[in-house]
Amino acid sequence: MMSSSYLSVKALTKYIKRKFEADPHLREVYVKGELSNVKIHTSGHIYFTLKDDGARINATMFRNQAAKLAFRPEEGMQVFIRGDVNVYEVGGTYQLYAHTMEPDGVGGLFVAFNQLKERLQKEGLFNPNFKQPIPLYPKTVGVLTATTGAAIRDICTTIGRRYPQAEVCIYPTLVQGANAAANIAKNIILANEQAMCDVLIVGRGGGSIEDLWAFNEEVVARAIFESRIPIISAVGHETDTTIADFVADLRAPTPTAAAELAVPNQQELYQRVLKNQSQLHQMMTARLTFERSRLTKLQNAYPLAMPERLYRPFTEKLIQMDTQLQHATSLYMMKQRNALERLQASLQMQSPKQTLDYTKRQLDQITQQLTRAAYTNVEQRKHQFSSVIRTLEALNPLAIMHKGFNVSYKDGKVVKSIDQLAKDDTIQIALHDGTAQAKILSTEKKEEY
Repeated sequence: MMSSSYLSVKALTKYIKRKFEADPHLREVYVKGELSNVKIHTSGHIYFTLKDDGARINATMFRNQAAKLAFRPEEGMQVFIRGDVNVYEVGGTYQLYAHTMEPDGVGGLFVAFNQLKERLQKEGLFNPNFKQPIPLYPKTVGVLTATTGAAIRDICTTIGRRYPQAEVCIYPTLVQGANAAANIAKNIILANEQAMCDVLIVGRGGGSIEDLWAFNEEVVARAIFESRIPIISAVGHETDTTIADFVADLRAPTPTAAAELAVPNQQELYQRVLKNQSQLHQMMTARLTFERSRLTKLQNAYPLAMPERLYRPFTEKLIQMDTQLQHATSLYMMKQRNALERLQASLQMQSPKQTLDYTKRQLDQITQQLTRAAYTNVEQRKHQFSSVIRTLEALNPLAIMHKGFNVSYKDGKVVKSIDQLAKDDTIQIALHDGTAQAKILSTEKKEEY
């Protein structure tokens, strides 16, 4: 009984939808705002968000009305829209259905985007000459994105499926908000300092221009440009374009596509190997067939059909040379036998025992000569030494002192003349067994003749 008083979600939504349709103020509205998150579907419908500083509303422009537009709606445009507001039942949301659209300038973020893009382009940050090639077979892929979004799951799943040999190194990164740009640049610099990755994927999932704005900041653009590791930009969806996409070494339309660009497909590699193997087998088979055909033709050729005619002259010449060689060999062997006989006779005359006895006698004779010469030399040295000793003893002043001579010193100097002495001088007298001091009482110089 109680359940009959409850409405279904569908019934409630239909009721709200009728309320919107019954309100005359919502049947035709004129709204001014900025286009954001514009998606032009292949069917011709245009889906976008209309916003201002205070609010935003989802909007749709169907193909019939969109075909009448004289311009292409783009992100950031300020526009005037006439339409109606109604409820989208499946999503349970209300939205603006645009009937007409007129441009009225562009949004502030879009202007800033173009200004930065033009300035960085003039500096050369978009120059293809500076872009690095993406490695074909990376060992480690670095991923800079939020760890809670779908982008990281898509990237990891794609890499694991395509090329499980590669290791994924995740750098948890803020991708939206006031601090996102600085955090992205910081992690790019960190990845370069660690130098563990062969390629970096920098990006996030889709969103409005405000959501993606961190990838339009100059600090991120310069960090990407200065990175020594190749960078693949994977920001938003295929229609989203950021400054990071222009600076990056490679731009991917989606995070999943970035993973596909970062690593090869192991199945494709395997198929390529099988294809190359097959082609190689075919080439070798064709080459063997060709060479066999050549061999058959050569074997059936006239020169090879009767080969004895080709080598008969050489055979005759070889027989002649063989006869000459045998004759020369016989002469050589005869000479060698004669030489051997002469050598044997010589060896018999000069046997090793005779040579050894002769050498031993010479050695004994030389030993005796050396012994006599050494003895004579020692005796001569003894006589010379005795003679020198006698001479030194004769010249030794101490030996003379033993005979009563002495030496006088004054102030440490030898007294050699009476002129060195004066009355009352003190002198030292050196005797053979000691010294004595004396005082000069008087001096008398000997007359010279």
